[in-house]
Amino acid sequence: MSPLRSLLFWRSGSPFRVAVARLRAGSQPVTTPTARFFGRHQSLSVIVGMSIVTAILPFVILLPPFTGFGTQGDFIDGYAQAGVWVLLAIGLNVVVGLAGLLDLGYAAFFAIGAYTYAYGASPFSHNHIPFWPMLLIGAAVAATFGLLLGAPTLRLRGDYLAIVTLGFGEIVPVVFNNSDQYTNGTNGITALYQPSLPIYGSFGFGNPMPYYLSVAAIIAVAMILLYRLQDSRLGRAWMAVREDELAAASMGINTVTTKLLAFAIGASTSGLAGVYLSSKLAIVSPTQFGFTVSFTVLAMVVLGGMGNIWGVAAGAFIIYEIQSQGLKQLNQFVGGLGIPPIHLGPINFDLTAINFLDYQYLLYGLALVGMMLLRPEGLFPSRRRRAELHDIEDAVDANQELVQP
Repeated sequence: MSPLRSLLFWRSGSPFRVAVARLRAGSQPVTTPTARFFGRHQSLSVIVGMSIVTAILPFVILLPPFTGFGTQGDFIDGYAQAGVWVLLAIGLNVVVGLAGLLDLGYAAFFAIGAYTYAYGASPFSHNHIPFWPMLLIGAAVAATFGLLLGAPTLRLRGDYLAIVTLGFGEIVPVVFNNSDQYTNGTNGITALYQPSLPIYGSFGFGNPMPYYLSVAAIIAVAMILLYRLQDSRLGRAWMAVREDELAAASMGINTVTTKLLAFAIGASTSGLAGVYLSSKLAIVSPTQFGFTVSFTVLAMVVLGGMGNIWGVAAGAFIIYEIQSQGLKQLNQFVGGLGIPPIHLGPINFDLTAINFLDYQYLLYGLALVGMMLLRPEGLFPSRRRRAELHDIEDAVDANQELVQP
């Protein structure tokens, strides 16, 4: 082993590894003209990609074996619900995946956005602000609370930051739960006004399809903005802080404003999801925003591929569909297969008698363990993240020109 190679292995946790990993990630140039075109026009690629996905998904139910998992209306409603988790995941990806700040209280901003819409469009508050302006208002209010959370945590890192954000996430639902005069307590705020479009009078959202199309449009706009931020000076500052905050500060990056903006932008996306979900369900209650929401979103970000916006969105969608749609319909699907019971001596095994809902979290937990063991970089990781998580020897072998004279 050459001296330089030995030095790289000895400094495997230092910036040497990051530099080699980045070179490895950049050593795979985009060659096809189509890929180069969409690489230069990311906003257009998001619009085209979301349009194709949005058009195809409603027809998936018409293909076997998905025909045994429910009706087309059930699937479209599930897609609309999955859009909420996609928004939450791409927002948390800014905080965790780009800036490297572990946030375990992300559900708090989700709750703030939902209650903002409840105050602005419900008989409880005697206000009827349209849904579309409330999207911006909910995002702005959530971003404000993101700044308020980020300000006292600027000196904290790692586990200490996680504990503080966890505390904030536990405080917010309790405040909403005990403020009966302002939030209706445990009963929540009901009869929230539905969105409408000023087309031929007032076009209401009476079925899942308008909600599905609306959340697809919201996700597309959010992804375009996040891609713009990722490639901007602020996005590069986030990644510098994630790699080494002290080195970033030494290079002149204002880590205070950088981290505050990460919290604010991540919270604003969560506020969008809260406004949309509360308008869809027409009810908002403190029980909807427990710690399990924050944990589930964090798992979606990690399993989808931290740092990759498309990967996080696809991972969140897949995980939600499997956990909340697939497992719930699995009993009906297995029952329709007509599998006879299996008799092995004294053991009688009847697959149709198993209630898979009872094992929902067991299967989910096994999937989490398996993913972390077999593919720690996630389902769709960014090239940089994939390189950083692999062994340094792989990076050196892929860049022999760096260590050979």
